[in-house]
Amino acid sequence: MLDRRLHLHLATWLGQWPAGPGLHVVASQRRAEPAWDGRLRPALAVQTGRSAVLSVAPERVAAIRSLVRRTPDRLLAALPEAVGLPDWCVHDGPFRWSRSPAPLPDVGEWTESTAPGLPPWLRLFDRPVLVVRAPDGSYLAGAGIKRHDAYGQELAVGTAPAARGRGLARRLVAQAARRVLDEGAVPTYLHERDNHASARVADAAGFPDRGWRAYGVYPR
Repeated sequence: MLDRRLHLHLATWLGQWPAGPGLHVVASQRRAEPAWDGRLRPALAVQTGRSAVLSVAPERVAAIRSLVRRTPDRLLAALPEAVGLPDWCVHDGPFRWSRSPAPLPDVGEWTESTAPGLPPWLRLFDRPVLVVRAPDGSYLAGAGIKRHDAYGQELAVGTAPAARGRGLARRLVAQAARRVLDEGAVPTYLHERDNHASARVADAAGFPDRGWRAYGVYPR
């Protein structure tokens, strides 16, 4: 049985829960508004088995539906131009979520994203981030929570090259996921299809690949 929070999250984030066979192009004003980091996400889709929802700004619905009818096999490649942002990139990979993160021990400490020594990607978050530091205070690994809505929050994780191979990322993801669940939301995890290291982290942290897919247009 699917988590009710996940149902509410996708219905809110995309504008409609993926129901009924085929691809459904839906209008959502959220695609025309800044996302968690202040930047647009002009096209987002989640595919669950035989059903998928592609969420775009209301003024782009007709063009995207026409594109789907005319050249469905070129949809992904043509999406950036179809939403008016031809120089933006496309994300395509598994959509993972978890109700039971792996029981890995906590490893990080929550700190403000403005704390010294953090990489630029962690500074995009406007709330505390989860960080592992070396004894000398240098950054080793970190995780942030993308708070898309009250029901679903996406996890992001990164490890400094010198600290890879220690299992820090999987422990951070599991620790952050427990916080998301404690706050009443469901944690999600997305990664590119060919990012095998990220896939291993997700599997180890308790985010199995259920065959769901997420794709969309993202800023570079």
